[in-house]
Amino acid sequence: MLESLIMNRIDKNTAFNLLKNSDLLDLGEMADSIRRSFHPDGIVTFIIDRNINYTNVCINKCRFCAFYRDAESPDAYLLSKDEIFKKIDETIALGGTQILLQGGLNPVLDLDYYTDLLGSIKRRYDINIHGFSPPEICYMADSNDLTVKETLMILKHSGLDSIPGGGAEILSDRVRRTISPRKITSDRWLDVMEKAHGLFMRTTATMMFGSVEGPEDIVEHLDRIRTLQDKTGGFTAFIPWSFQPGNTELEQKSEYNPPTHPSPSRGEGKGGGGSNIHPATAVDYLKVLALSRIYLDNIKNIQASWVTQGLKLAQVALRFGANDMGSTMIEENVVASTWVSHMITKDELIEAVRAAGFKPAQRDTCYNLIRIF
Repeated sequence: MLESLIMNRIDKNTAFNLLKNSDLLDLGEMADSIRRSFHPDGIVTFIIDRNINYTNVCINKCRFCAFYRDAESPDAYLLSKDEIFKKIDETIALGGTQILLQGGLNPVLDLDYYTDLLGSIKRRYDINIHGFSPPEICYMADSNDLTVKETLMILKHSGLDSIPGGGAEILSDRVRRTISPRKITSDRWLDVMEKAHGLFMRTTATMMFGSVEGPEDIVEHLDRIRTLQDKTGGFTAFIPWSFQPGNTELEQKSEYNPPTHPSPSRGEGKGGGGSNIHPATAVDYLKVLALSRIYLDNIKNIQASWVTQGLKLAQVALRFGANDMGSTMIEENVVASTWVSHMITKDELIEAVRAAGFKPAQRDTCYNLIRIF
């Protein structure tokens, strides 16, 4: 049965049964075999980049997010160009080849702000700008009475190179109505990615699980990603990561009772009533990761999330289908705002990959190898 599943594309019913009923190690063995077929040389990649969150003001107020602030909050900010340039200077000095540029939906920012920022960065630096998740792009389009395609064309012309997969969470509108009722629908998220691929812009895809979704929602998410990839081929990688409930409205209005921490001033969210959340365990994470590798037979790269799981579990993930360790993450603010903070150096990441039995290699945004260590 194992060989049959590896050789043939699995359907949603099979994926659901694997997620619900399979043995963890059997699932891991299956995913590891598929990983080896994609990457027989045993290379595990990473990128040196920095996540620059240019603003934390956001009107969406997602119930799972601990990062956003209201405009009048004392913690609200908008980085100046000089502050952004300093962060890029530091990134390049550390060997970085990319900046991840993401922020909230800040109503004071118009399209000129984004085009000016992109142009200013490109005139000053030779660096890939991996920026603006689908919710940000939709907000720019809607605010300026433009189509998504028109907005993407303007951003690309101004210097945007590729698009991260943020804002996907779970591509089930039933779940989205609970955890992020103001955010774009799953269809709009997919439409942004399809339009970007049509303009020859590469993107990543993500999934946040461990909130209020069920196994059927996880499988549906994977199926929608696979279906679009069949159509466009534009996703470079898939990154599943687990919801971190600390300091979020979803945590505060659920039956989950975590340790208490002082909460910064964020403003009141206005989600629905209480929700029963079940944060993902390490076993849950490995099973979802392995299933992602098995189901997404048309996406070459699966990324381990050491930022949410820690370095030790990320090493284990390399035997459950992952072939990429993501970023050295010179700076990370969104997950850290949930009181989960795993920081490592490039050398620590390299040694962790070696210790797991793989060859570490630095890559660029499109997974071209820069250096094998």
